[in-house]
Amino acid sequence: MTVSKNQIVQWLELVATVLHENKEYLTDLDAAIGDADHGTNMDRGFRKVMEKLPSVADTDIGNILKTTGMTLISSVGGAAGPLYGTFFMRGGMAVAAKEELDNDDVVKMLQAGVDGVVQRGRAQLGDKTMFDAWAPAVETLNTSLENGDDLVDALQLAVNAAQQGMKDTIPLLAKKGRASYLGERSIGHQDPGATSSYLILNALLDVLES
Repeated sequence: MTVSKNQIVQWLELVATVLHENKEYLTDLDAAIGDADHGTNMDRGFRKVMEKLPSVADTDIGNILKTTGMTLISSVGGAAGPLYGTFFMRGGMAVAAKEELDNDDVVKMLQAGVDGVVQRGRAQLGDKTMFDAWAPAVETLNTSLENGDDLVDALQLAVNAAQQGMKDTIPLLAKKGRASYLGERSIGHQDPGATSSYLILNALLDVLES
């Protein structure tokens, strides 16, 4: 199957809705190990994306994603803005000028985004960050597609992997960001960035399933 430009727009719209609905949940998670603003920041950022989206919705997918990234960088505080902004900008660069995405394009888009997050945040697997959700998700997606699964089935497996990665952050000691200042007290709390990452990827699955 291919992913249309309209579906990418629907994905971003659904992300905005889901992050708004989960604003308090994400903020509560962040209150335990951060600045208690992740939900508020992500909600504000994607509201700005929704303001900008109509002006670029008719352009190519790469430009839509790059505009999303630039908007997040300029409107989201804390670490989330630069990290998610980089994720969408790098993803957009990987699918520049595309009007639709095939399976390989979807993998390239997500992998480029995750690579950008790693370069920007210097996180490794197990550091208790959003990378703990994205890394297993993209690896699972790629493996599943190579094994001949269709995109929706592969993405479902990837979402499951992201969810497990998110849950696996609970017993970890935070080694990056504000949470790392807490040392041992960061153990026992789910990482808010890994949680928002799971929600964002799950939104893409929801759009492709509908």
